[in-house]
Amino acid sequence: MLAETLAAIRPADPQALADARAHQDRLTKPRGALGALEEVAVRLAGAAGVCPPPMPEPAALAIFAADHGVHARGVSPWPQEVTTQMVANFLAGGAVANAFAAQVGASVTVVDVGVAADLPDAPGLISRKVAYGTADLSRGPAMSVDQAVRALETGIAVAQDLIDAGARCLITGDMGIANTTASAALISVFTGADPADVTGRGTGIDDATHAHKVGVVREALRVNGLPGGTGPSDALRALAAVGGFEHAAIAGFVLCGAANRVPVILDGVIAGAAALAAAALDPHVTGHCVAGHRSAEPGHAAALDHLGLRPLVDLELRLGEGTGGLLAHPLVCAAVRVMHDVATFDSAGVTEKPV
Repeated sequence: MLAETLAAIRPADPQALADARAHQDRLTKPRGALGALEEVAVRLAGAAGVCPPPMPEPAALAIFAADHGVHARGVSPWPQEVTTQMVANFLAGGAVANAFAAQVGASVTVVDVGVAADLPDAPGLISRKVAYGTADLSRGPAMSVDQAVRALETGIAVAQDLIDAGARCLITGDMGIANTTASAALISVFTGADPADVTGRGTGIDDATHAHKVGVVREALRVNGLPGGTGPSDALRALAAVGGFEHAAIAGFVLCGAANRVPVILDGVIAGAAALAAAALDPHVTGHCVAGHRSAEPGHAAALDHLGLRPLVDLELRLGEGTGGLLAHPLVCAAVRVMHDVATFDSAGVTEKPV
């Protein structure tokens, strides 16, 4: 499944990109007046291979949940069972992600890809557990390469099912206590950034715990023999060594969206780390992604810079769950709506500014 998905990914269509830029310049507004929204519309045209691009709705949020063995190193003040409890909260409709999804009309699917507990069957829950959490990434590989591939293919399968059911925009979501530690390690590996520059405070830690967390990330890179700037040939090994099951699943989710020419709105630092892994497997995926927001986590800015993506929203969010991606969805829709509905200077009989 992974090989077939990678084989189906194509770069952004150059003719559609050119047509979209030209169309933007003919609309009844000064050139560039919509700023970043113009680039979003052009990006989606290139991804879809047609101008104007299809409206990116309905949207589907997938929250991939998993636990992390590195939690035992004391990198988070939250107990690990919160992952299980938050999954129940998502399924009951009581989380912030549920509220934002209702606001924008997005469906919510929760995927158990590696929660460290048995979860009862429930509507909206997909059980694809690879294992009961990863191993401690600071002592050795967090997962085997085979496990990483299984998680990647879980994300692919979930995305394909959502697309087949009618989703025309995918939004990434995550849940996993201690997953910002794994994210920092992945970002350091794929961007070459120093762990101290990309390791944040997650759900809220003091200075001493933050210093300890940076040390754990450094230890993980050393123990697993991971240099900075890891490329495609070592992408799977790096993902397996210091990633989480949800990172791998989100990477697969992104790859599948790109293979189907369906845009993917990335959420925060976990999604950014996962997108780095996806882009290491095939760099063309970035042309199919939109950065929903910039997280307060420092590693997220480094990830977005490396991916060449400009965030649409910067509200100092650090929640995850897909919240930033959901908030950005109406902006993405508005950017595309302009391409469909706004008149050109010729059609409206409006005099254009002399060149």
